[in-house]
Amino acid sequence: MIDITLENFETDLLMGSNQQPILLDIWAEWCGPCKALGPVLEKLEVDYGGRFKLAKVNADTQQEIAGQLSQMFGVRSIPFCVMFVGGQPVDGFVGALPEAKIREFLDKHVPGENEIAAEAETEEAEELAEEGDAESAVSKLLHALERDPGNDEARFDLIKLLLAHGQLVGAKEIFEPIAARASGPLPEARVAAFGRYLDAVNAALDVRPVEELQAALAANKRDFAARMELSQTMIAAGMFTQAMDEMLEIIMRDKAWNDEWARKTYVALLEVMSKPPVKPAAAQAAANDGKPKLEIAGKQEVIANDPLIDQYRRKLSMALF
Repeated sequence: MIDITLENFETDLLMGSNQQPILLDIWAEWCGPCKALGPVLEKLEVDYGGRFKLAKVNADTQQEIAGQLSQMFGVRSIPFCVMFVGGQPVDGFVGALPEAKIREFLDKHVPGENEIAAEAETEEAEELAEEGDAESAVSKLLHALERDPGNDEARFDLIKLLLAHGQLVGAKEIFEPIAARASGPLPEARVAAFGRYLDAVNAALDVRPVEELQAALAANKRDFAARMELSQTMIAAGMFTQAMDEMLEIIMRDKAWNDEWARKTYVALLEVMSKPPVKPAAAQAAANDGKPKLEIAGKQEVIANDPLIDQYRRKLSMALF
């Protein structure tokens, strides 16, 4: 449990909530319901085993914080609790609710034990894959998905590993539970990208031999079908940048060819190659004039982009315009 003031509002609350959900309890000494609620919240912080952190702010001594949050949520009474996730206030409740009701509230925002364990296993699997131990990485990712089927990054990492080792059927099976999210009125970009990646690898099973494709292109650079087949072969072999170079040749000559196959597949590969957004680490904040200030929107640490991906994004922009 931490006490929040203007001095540590940004570092301990806003930036801290990038690492784990933080429940802020706005209370006062004179408030009877606040005194009843406090011990319940402290008990729940222990019961949840570090899956969320409890923070407290005294409404009398920290009026600016309490007042701005009360105004934001349209609340005029205390106790008033606000959940912070990812550097922002996302939900809240008013009054000394029973423990069961507070648990219902927490469970909407606090990751479950299986989710946390699956995330840790996914990180371990990524390290194992980088070290070349693909078998152990696959095993950990499979276990992570058993714990938490909603862990998309474990699923995507597993698909990439399976395809890298020629296991297309297994990769399709892993993708199938989320395949529907790649289409419809609001398709998810990352899911759609992996769907297109799988389609390209699958198509590579039926393409002509590489030597025949290269001969066709030597005879006619506008043989887009041959260039597409060559790209698919390269994608299946994990040669993403070489495949994108071939797609650029199509884009520069005919952007709309085959329902913009080259552009759409190129963009999909950039997404497959990209790492998911990471949680920004907490950083020491400095006020412009040395005085504490309340900023509900926390400062975010800028994460460096992959220079290779940036390079190929620029190449695509130049080809399109």
